[in-house]
Amino acid sequence: MNAVEANFDGLVGPTHNYAGLALGNKASAANAEQPSDPRAAALQGLAKMKALADLGLPQGVLPPQERPHVPTLKKLGFSGRDAEVLRKAQRDAPQLLAAMASASPMWTANAATVSPGADCADGRVHFTPANLATHLHRAIEPETTARALRAVFPDSRRFAHHAPLPATPQLGDEGAANHTRLCAEFGAQGLELFVYGAGGEDEPGPEHYPARQTRAASEAVARLHGLEPACCHFARQDPLAIDAGVFHNDVIAVGTREVLLYHARAFADAAGVRQWIARGLRGRDPVFIEIGEDEVPLAESVASYLFNSQLVCMADGSMRLVAATECQNHPRVRAAIRRIVEDPSNPVAGVEFFDLRQSMRNGGGPACLRLRVVLDPAERAAVNPRVWLDDALHSRLSSWIHRHYRDRLVLADLSDPALLDQSRGALDELTQLLGLGSLYDFQR
Repeated sequence: MNAVEANFDGLVGPTHNYAGLALGNKASAANAEQPSDPRAAALQGLAKMKALADLGLPQGVLPPQERPHVPTLKKLGFSGRDAEVLRKAQRDAPQLLAAMASASPMWTANAATVSPGADCADGRVHFTPANLATHLHRAIEPETTARALRAVFPDSRRFAHHAPLPATPQLGDEGAANHTRLCAEFGAQGLELFVYGAGGEDEPGPEHYPARQTRAASEAVARLHGLEPACCHFARQDPLAIDAGVFHNDVIAVGTREVLLYHARAFADAAGVRQWIARGLRGRDPVFIEIGEDEVPLAESVASYLFNSQLVCMADGSMRLVAATECQNHPRVRAAIRRIVEDPSNPVAGVEFFDLRQSMRNGGGPACLRLRVVLDPAERAAVNPRVWLDDALHSRLSSWIHRHYRDRLVLADLSDPALLDQSRGALDELTQLLGLGSLYDFQR
């Protein structure tokens, strides 16, 4: 069996809510303070995982994080028992409580940057958790993310785990959402494309929204992973795209193996990206699928999350596009997908649409929900076996969600001690179900 690209999706947590915390994420802002349905959100994500597993793709599960995160509230000066901490935070700093209860850990494309053993000098798969330094509600994630990754990928002979980069403005790192790997075969050395929004003083940035990924962070990750410089390229996002709501590159481009699907406004120098790939890719001819502004305007790309679709490789070598149902609601997006699928010059032979409305309303589509990890047979065998999704695990997780998740949640509920107790009970059971050990602060 050759190396494969596995997807590890994050389970949506029991306190999934719409707080509108992410500056530059238009869907998140538009739905701020609306009621959410945590149970539906978790089941929608789980249904996508199950469908991909049923297609024969290796599919793993990553756990949600504990929210509200009471330990951080205590570090910020709220004292007393947990129930009292929540009450004080709701009374004195409700936005701070909302940040400590964010649903954002579900988007595991931001969990880390991952490089396969074929690309790394020591032959191991390397993980660097993203520091997510741009937003407070995300900056509290890396410590638990690192624990979870070590629990899922525990074998130090096969996997190398780095600490997150220092959380400074110069080293803002948002993980795999700004990283794409292209190759001839997954087990062969490939090309790693790092995309950043903030570079040097001579590179103009966006005017309205923050550029979350810095070039310095991407370069540091490449060094930590032991990547050959010739196999890395650092491309700048088009700042106009960031101001249009493209807060991560995976909102405007997606690629795998030899295919790069992107909007014409994805990169400041798209021609340079294509030239680098064409020069460096060995064993296959690159396939570039560019969507122009006249075919799908940038605003519709963001509204539909067309480019936040997943590209997955089937056993026969063809690919499928995994898209949100919102793509069907935009005639030009729907027509673009039809053109791609019907074009025999690319390997994309079909499309699967999924209802991920709860995630989409918070600004995350199919690709946001997954972390891609290329694994050879020995590495795949070294993964914690209890996180691989099959019929039995799907059934257990579905039952777990139905037992522990509410079907309606508003921001005022975040201070409810009963919700905290329910969530902790659910997470404690989940760590046993997935064999993760004492992952959460309340367990340690």
